[in-house]
Order: sequence, then structure tokens, then C-alpha cells
Amino acid sequence: MKTLLSVFSCCLLLTLASCGSDSQTATSVASPPAADKKPPTAGSRTILFFGNSLTAGLGVEPEEAFPALVGQKIDSAGLGYTVINAGLSGETTAGGRSRVGWVLRQPVDVFVLELGGNDGLRGLPLTDTRRNLQAIIDTVRRISPQTQIVLAGMQIPPNLGADYATQFKQTYIDLARENKLVLIPFLLEGVGGVAKLNQPDGIHPTPAGHRLIARTVWDILQPLLKQPVAADAAVR
Repeated sequence: MKTLLSVFSCCLLLTLASCGSDSQTATSVASPPAADKKPPTAGSRTILFFGNSLTAGLGVEPEEAFPALVGQKIDSAGLGYTVINAGLSGETTAGGRSRVGWVLRQPVDVFVLELGGNDGLRGLPLTDTRRNLQAIIDTVRRISPQTQIVLAGMQIPPNLGADYATQFKQTYIDLARENKLVLIPFLLEGVGGVAKLNQPDGIHPTPAGHRLIARTVWDILQPLLKQPVAADAAVR
């Protein structure tokens, strides 16, 4: 399988606030491949998943996390992409903004941006979340103009008020439209809030939950990966 899953040398310990209760602490996971890793095969392209514990697969085996499952689908379809999981548990948009330049030290053809959930769970100002996500998008386009960016939409429960939850959801729609990004409307469609598809913390998906997320992501990525990577894409 053309999927690379590597581990950051440093761990991040962070407590998340969930729907009325504290989640389990988070640890770090993946990074771009180290120098001693086997490089992508000649002619292959790279898709990088850049996110938090959802992307990292907190609480499940690396091969059970949705980026790896998408990688399996890519391989089965013979699309010739190498998948890199650059998820970091506990990551906020501010943290992602700080490290995005580091992960782009390697060529990336498709960049899947999955951040903001931790901002929402903490009730951080939406202006800050939006500013950080925009900065990440701008950095990707500055460093790698040919990279196709896919934005994973996120939603949160109305614990912090219906207005905040509504505006949080709208942030992703607006960013995708303004930047002409491909949008995954809701990464956790059919998974969020479903007890049997989530671990006891109510936040992190079980292996079954990750399989559903992988299908959601694949529905958006499959047509994109079958086409030449372009600078712009229509908002879905």
C-alpha cells in the first residue's frame, strides 16, 4: 500500500472539552516521512491529510484511521497516490498555522485540511479560527501553488449557543467558496453524535466510525484524484 504513516518525535498532551464532559487526553501522531523512509514511487502523486486527532486516529490503530482507509481505496483504484497522515492530536488552527510550513517541505499534490474542531470545543473566537484557516490556505498556495486544497467541514453541538454553532459551520462554507476549494460538507456525517460509532469520550470515532468517514472523504476525493491536479476547483 502506498500509505506512509510516521510518528512525530514529540508528543502533545492536551485535554479536550466535549459535549458536557472532558475527553481523554490526546497524544501526538503522524508527520511527513522521515529521510530514511522509502520515497514515493516515480510518477506517483502525494495526498497529505493535515488535521487533529480525527485525522491522527486517536484511540484506533494507524491502519484503522480514515486516511489509511482512503489510501486503501486509492490503491484499489490504481490511482497512484501516496497518502501521508500528518494528523496531530490536540491540534488547533493556531497550532496548524505554526507547523504547516514544516509539513510542506515535501511536494504535495492534494492537501486535505481538517482543523477547527478543537477550536469549537473550546469556544475560541470564530474570527481567530477563520483567520488561522485562511493563513494555512494562503501558506499552502504560496509554497506550493499547484497543490489542490480540500477543506473538511466540521460542526459542533449547540452547547455554546446556537448562534456560535451555526456560524462555526458557516465558516467552512464561506472559506471554501471564497478560496474556491473543494469542500467536504461535514467530515463526521453519519458518525458525529452516534454513540456506537464513537469511543467512550463521545468525540473520537471507533474503527467502524472511521470506515464511514473514509467513505465520506472518498466520495469527494475519488473524482478529484481521477483528474489532473488543478489550481482551482468548484465548491461542492
